[in-house]
Amino acid sequence: MSHKLWSPPSGAHTNIDDFRNIITNKYRVQLESYWDLHEWSINNISKFWEEFWIYSDIKYSVPFEQVLEEKKKMNEIPRWFVGARLNYAENLLRFNDDRVAIYSCSEGNSTVKRMTFSELNENVRRYRAALQHVGVTVGDRVVVYLPNCPEALIICLATASLGAIFSSAAADFGVLGVTERFSQIEPKVMFGCNAVVYNRKTHDSLAKLKDSVLALPSLKYVVVIPFVSDYSMDLSEIPNSLPIDEFLSMPTDKNIPLEFEQVPFNHPLFIIKHRLQSNMKEGDILFYFTAVSWMMWNWLISSIALGTPIVLYDGSPIVPDYYRLWDLADEIGITIFGCSARYLATLEEHQISPCTHNKLESVHTILSTGSPLHSRIFDYVYTNIKTNVLLGSITGGTDIISCFAGVNPTLDVHRGEIQSPHLAMAIECWSEDGKKLENDSGELVCTKPFPSMPVSFWNDPNGEKYHRAYFDKYPGVWNHSDFCLINSVTRGIVMLGRSDGTLNPNGIRFGSAEIYSIVDQFNGEILDSLCVAQRNPTTDDERVILFVKVS
Repeated sequence: MSHKLWSPPSGAHTNIDDFRNIITNKYRVQLESYWDLHEWSINNISKFWEEFWIYSDIKYSVPFEQVLEEKKKMNEIPRWFVGARLNYAENLLRFNDDRVAIYSCSEGNSTVKRMTFSELNENVRRYRAALQHVGVTVGDRVVVYLPNCPEALIICLATASLGAIFSSAAADFGVLGVTERFSQIEPKVMFGCNAVVYNRKTHDSLAKLKDSVLALPSLKYVVVIPFVSDYSMDLSEIPNSLPIDEFLSMPTDKNIPLEFEQVPFNHPLFIIKHRLQSNMKEGDILFYFTAVSWMMWNWLISSIALGTPIVLYDGSPIVPDYYRLWDLADEIGITIFGCSARYLATLEEHQISPCTHNKLESVHTILSTGSPLHSRIFDYVYTNIKTNVLLGSITGGTDIISCFAGVNPTLDVHRGEIQSPHLAMAIECWSEDGKKLENDSGELVCTKPFPSMPVSFWNDPNGEKYHRAYFDKYPGVWNHSDFCLINSVTRGIVMLGRSDGTLNPNGIRFGSAEIYSIVDQFNGEILDSLCVAQRNPTTDDERVILFVKVS
């Protein structure tokens, strides 16, 4: 039995309602609810995305000739918005005024800094000019090895404005992780930093940067940002390196205008439906606790296309205490607060009560992703954080930089459930033999194409790795390797963990997350745990073993 924890306020009118009215009037269809609109969207994929393109006021220089190559099957990776020419950065930088675009601070510097849209545009112009001066052009790769700071966003937009390709690694990555990620794409320019502050300690970044650069022979320039102002900037051992100020002063023409290279839609790009599913409106301020290497950073920064200010924070979320991020919400006036499920579980384990410590007057939505959000944590949020908040658990993937299902301001929140599939996401729960399931666990699949499907995998010319990753299990249908259950009454989705970690003792399939959710209830008694399957090579039977490290 589902337990309702939140309902849309009486009389509330959302952006989804506006969009539904547009579709109702234009196509003369009866769409009385979100579920009617969702059904229409998955039955009219091309029409939906054409209308969303118009509704979002996508900036382009050449219009599309065709929304979708409908004759191609999903596993043939049909092209979207064929013939269109546009630029991702131009769409994000559509505002150029004195409103705040970015709030930023860090554990090492708690003072909140503000950057306006006009200042953001000017910074992107300067970085773009410098990148262009050193020869970065369409298709080149520019990478960052940085904390979650405004410079990372500026570099991303400057790179995209040139039609080049951006990739990122968080400052806490080790050398192996950085080189494995970046060696594949052979970047021309890398941006790094001198140090970061985390958990009350200053951590040197120059040594890791040096070792990473030595393993990346394609690099022509290594640009270093003094993220910790009173820490060393000795770059003598880092090949091809120079400080950021010197890099930005390289162009001889200091007034090169900010322009945007027009590229096809299938140039690395993505569309995020913030305006609809997240219901972002004037006055909203979006925060997500993330690193630049997580897909949620891309999700976060794209909201500036709506004129929504974003908050960038780097450092430990629990220093100087567990209320750090909630204090930030009060100070800035954050309205949409995003975090990981693990962060919320940690607060619950330590019996933290922001509802008694903070005002949280502006927060109307809390978002969670990264792992399944246990039913118990739903209760914790509504009891210990805020009673009248929309708690939106979301699910998607790094590979699609988007969500299959998640927050929905038009529907109730039920304990332990993601509210609904997102519009135009034709997701279902399937059995091993490809049958649609309800009220039973199975594979999360998507049966119809969507614009943020990866264009291709790097160094996979025939698409073999791509197809093995998503289309091997169910021919022609995207299998995301997530284990889920869909409630036939609420239509909400319960995430059960990765299906490639699915356990199958005696033919009963369940996700390891179901075991971990029980382990998590032993607050403070278990430090770590690992749930694995052990298969008998003779009988092929399987048993489940749980390893625990007790406190």
